[in-house]
Amino acid sequence: MPKRIAAFGEVMMRLQVPGYELLSQSNTLQYSFSGTGVNVSAALTRFGHTGYLVSTLPDHSVGDAAIAYLRKLGITASFIRRDGKYVGMYFLENGFGARASRVTYTNRLESSFNTAAEDAYDFASIAREIDVVHFCGITLAMNDTVRSQMKAFAQAVKSAGGTVVFDCNYRPSLWGEGAYEKARPYYEDMLGLADIVMMNEKDALLTLGMSTDKQSRREQLIDLIPAVAVKYNIRAIAGTHRSINGDNTHALQGFLYKDGRFTFAEPLSFAVHDRIGAGDAYTSGIIHGETAGWTPEETVAFAAAAGMLAHTIVGDTPLSSESDIRKAMAATVSDVER
Repeated sequence: MPKRIAAFGEVMMRLQVPGYELLSQSNTLQYSFSGTGVNVSAALTRFGHTGYLVSTLPDHSVGDAAIAYLRKLGITASFIRRDGKYVGMYFLENGFGARASRVTYTNRLESSFNTAAEDAYDFASIAREIDVVHFCGITLAMNDTVRSQMKAFAQAVKSAGGTVVFDCNYRPSLWGEGAYEKARPYYEDMLGLADIVMMNEKDALLTLGMSTDKQSRREQLIDLIPAVAVKYNIRAIAGTHRSINGDNTHALQGFLYKDGRFTFAEPLSFAVHDRIGAGDAYTSGIIHGETAGWTPEETVAFAAAAGMLAHTIVGDTPLSSESDIRKAMAATVSDVER
């Protein structure tokens, strides 16, 4: 059965330099709207769910443009407040070869979402109207008010019998000096409320301060993730391992830990057109499979294929349907579909 799934997070304006030019070279920018919550909610609407975004946008023409863009993605905007003055922005320069892509944020801390009052949202009422809520660690890094809102919203959803999804998505640069120590108690709060968590061994080592004598990433993962699941009573933990091949293609392997065992997807290798937002596509695949009651094998394979396809689409937001993803899983996509 389709679910009512909400994401809590900021709507950002993406300003992209065309092609592979540097920002200093170009005099043209292409704009769109995105954010982790936008990406996850939009992807899940493609799978037949009702996707909501819980956020705040300014009540002027830029906010209007953002709302129109979200509606075009199929996102239900009924939980979006209109207040404040600004939309956070980031500039994207596409990488090529040895030069990595570069993202530069501006005006983010002053955005309408990040300056909303602590009591701006009626979380108890929203929680009664949804089945699942998604949170992101990038949002958790913004400020104390947003952190308090996240915890209150998660508690409200749990009290209403809903499912809480938390994507660790740790970014030390967003936390500033003493990042690990500063972030840890807030991560522990969210993990204690979460039913489904997106993380890997790096999150356990860095964010939670865990230790292991294992050397390889896979061995560390197998050693640490079960301990996290037990400590915080988490139903399912999922994530990916990525590597870059010698020909500059990427390899991605998804995993899911559930019911005391790991399930690994077959590694996928592919060329990259636009990497940003691919992790959100993987997360959406995990949420879809978990809410549908699929086996771990089917869920992780579907999520990995969703993540792979997201690398082939321009823009942050995953746009593949369930049919598109199943074709990729079956390796039946031809050069031209007629």
